[in-house]
Amino acid sequence: DLTMLVAVLVLMQGAPLDCADPYTQMAMSRCAVLEFQESDAELNAQWKLTAAEMKRRDAEPIDDGRPGYFETLLAAQRAWIAYRDTHCTAEGYYARGGSMESLLVSTCMTDLTKQRTRDLRDLITQ
Repeated sequence: DLTMLVAVLVLMQGAPLDCADPYTQMAMSRCAVLEFQESDAELNAQWKLTAAEMKRRDAEPIDDGRPGYFETLLAAQRAWIAYRDTHCTAEGYYARGGSMESLLVSTCMTDLTKQRTRDLRDLITQ
């Protein structure tokens, strides 16, 4: 869960870190959290672009009784976040309570976040 990821990061803030060659479980976990934070920032940047495009598309008159582009995108994004967080928590349960749990969760979240960033990009480039 995200609270655990943040706790791991806070605990390890003062230690020097080489993510090119992490050799302890704590370093690997910390690097995984940092990689997730980077992928999340990329997702947020892409979200702004995709949301703006969907709002632009909503400005074009279409009256078919269905939700608009942005409303649909927002609902999908909210559902995706819930899926990502719970799915990755479940993946972390492979090492439930162990030192590797946060690494598994962070890695899962990074992978799914990178894929979602590509999906959001594809929505406006097709």
